[in-house]
Amino acid sequence: MAQTQKPRLVVFDVEGVLIPKNRFIFELGKTLGFTTLVKMLFFGFLYEAGILKLESALKHVFSNMKGVELETLQYIFDKIPATPLLQGIFSQLKNRNCKIALISSGLPTVVVKKFADCLGAEYAIGIDVENQDGKLTGQISGEAIAPEGKMKILSKILIAENLELKDCVVVADDRNNRCIFAPEVLKIGFNADFVIRVKADRVVNGKLSGIIPVIDGKKHKGSFPTINDLVREDIHAAGFFMPVIAGLITVPAVATIIILIAIVYTISELRRLEGRELRFVSAITRHAASESELYGFAAAPLYFAFGIVATLLLFPAHTAGNYPAGAAIAMFCFGDSAASLFGGLISTSLPINKGKTWEGSLAGFLFAFLAGTFFVSPLLALVGAAIAMTIEVLPLPVNDNVLIPIITGAALMLISSFV
Repeated sequence: MAQTQKPRLVVFDVEGVLIPKNRFIFELGKTLGFTTLVKMLFFGFLYEAGILKLESALKHVFSNMKGVELETLQYIFDKIPATPLLQGIFSQLKNRNCKIALISSGLPTVVVKKFADCLGAEYAIGIDVENQDGKLTGQISGEAIAPEGKMKILSKILIAENLELKDCVVVADDRNNRCIFAPEVLKIGFNADFVIRVKADRVVNGKLSGIIPVIDGKKHKGSFPTINDLVREDIHAAGFFMPVIAGLITVPAVATIIILIAIVYTISELRRLEGRELRFVSAITRHAASESELYGFAAAPLYFAFGIVATLLLFPAHTAGNYPAGAAIAMFCFGDSAASLFGGLISTSLPINKGKTWEGSLAGFLFAFLAGTFFVSPLLALVGAAIAMTIEVLPLPVNDNVLIPIITGAALMLISSFV
């Protein structure tokens, strides 16, 4: 491909885009003992929940690393798998006359620089970790963790390259990057959270190579589901039978079975990340998870299990022909699966959520309605399907595997009490 007349700058967030999110902190925390790991994860949770600001959360996390050798940081990072075919993606960007910058608010600069050198990126900025005699003091600093800090870093790089914001592409996954999602920038959300899905110009799910056509200015083309997509959505749709089984063996029994399966799955995922698999469970994961999920902890099934269990327990009451919890779970399982499968065939992004499509939402609504009629009247199923798909398309901060069945179940329960 011929180079463009003027170079462009492509900025990557590192965690969640180039390597699995939170994996570095998790792996490092494990080496420091269970108690320290729990502390680090706790402060990470407070940030994700919006209780602590990023800088404060990171200072608490890194304070627990006092005495860790710099060589240990690099050793831990080198064990973390990178996004598949990353070298090839960066080579394609180089062929398009792009300069590449890696900016991380969660990783030390020392490991980001080595990573950048391996990939051929020109710029690498992360957290400045203070050390004495090669050991961390627990103190950190740097623009990468400061409010609007990433924008200051980006501005300096653009000045050094004699480029403008309009010459910049930013690829990111979470809200910590919203300051560099400037209006002039080409903004690409990759497996993005609710903030980034709203602010992005385009959202890419699954494979990172999907950013290349976006950078080239090509319109998104529909695609058929992969085998993994079909397996995953078949499993998702099978949740339809949970309320049916609950009617045969009781809700507590089904809830207990699901919780036990979730525990086994969690153990399997933790072992898989260490290269020690529970063969049967891990085999299912490999055939159902997306490419990006396979390189981190695939948490979606746990949210799925929690949503079903919570709905069954919160809304157990039902009568013949009126089972709100069953309808909510059925609508969630069939509607969400249909939206995912049909959404990629012809892709017209929704303006309020670039990660969803009109086609997928309409298909989801139809299948949710049909599934709901097995448990409630057609009128209630119509209302429930509308509620379920509205939640599905909204860019909300809580995982929709949790929100859809619970909110739909609550709404149907409330409406049923008046009709």
